[in-house]
Amino acid sequence: MFNMIKKSFYEKTARNRISSLVDQGSFVEFLKPGTVELSPNLLSLDIPGSFDDGVIIGKAKINQTPVHIIAQEGQFMGGAVGEIHGAKIVGLLLKAIQEKSSAVVFLADSGGVRLHEANAGLIAISEIMRAMLKVRNAGIPIITVIGGTCGAFGGMGISACLSSHIIMSEEGRLALSGPEVIETVKGVEEFDSKDRALVWRVTGGKNRYLLDHVQVLTEDNTDDIKKSIINALSIKPEALNLNTLQQKQQSLEQQYRRWFGQKDGLDIWKAMGIENAEQIPMLSAEEVIQIKKGIHYGN
Repeated sequence: MFNMIKKSFYEKTARNRISSLVDQGSFVEFLKPGTVELSPNLLSLDIPGSFDDGVIIGKAKINQTPVHIIAQEGQFMGGAVGEIHGAKIVGLLLKAIQEKSSAVVFLADSGGVRLHEANAGLIAISEIMRAMLKVRNAGIPIITVIGGTCGAFGGMGISACLSSHIIMSEEGRLALSGPEVIETVKGVEEFDSKDRALVWRVTGGKNRYLLDHVQVLTEDNTDDIKKSIINALSIKPEALNLNTLQQKQQSLEQQYRRWFGQKDGLDIWKAMGIENAEQIPMLSAEEVIQIKKGIHYGN
């Protein structure tokens, strides 16, 4: 049990996630603690800031391949993106282009925009999205890992989907609106945010993988996640052009027509023809991967 916790990506801090994934001694941090001012927006609201504003950026090697890396700290304000937080991410992305990086590895763990910073946070998200598209356009893959305590929601949910490759653990969650937001706006009848099993059946890694929204499903194990990153580094990124975007849009429209009105991943899995669909939450990542191989995605 102790070894499982030790290897858990979900349980680690952002800095420990980096150290567990990169080659030993290879990480070089940019904008180290103490070199950047604390958020003036939080200061004006008399809210304690963080020495790294909830995100660590730098470069390292993974299996001897040089990469640029971003790790959000979900334990600070839910990994929410504010002005400085966003500027660090954008700067890292642009530096990756400048230095012709082999890849950007993005360890996402964020509930979205930092509401305390309002428009500054929204602008930061838009700048992150623009920078990610510039990285993709430069032919540099963006490998995003979602498996932290906060998942990837709101603006970070959108940003994650701009990646060339997404790796998720079952513990990871990916969506636009978070469960609490849906419940607040539409009521508990629409979505019960306290029903943790439901939340994971809808936004969790297994459902996203079965719906073909992410490329890789993995266990919550840093060794497995590192192997998945190494494998992704060997894959030529998909071209970012109009034809690719139109194909993805068509696929999403087909899913919308087929699944509109469904409120539980379990109902979708049954409609896919998966036998004993109710057992999916209890299965290992490998077992779910094998099930997906037997699914035929149609209109």
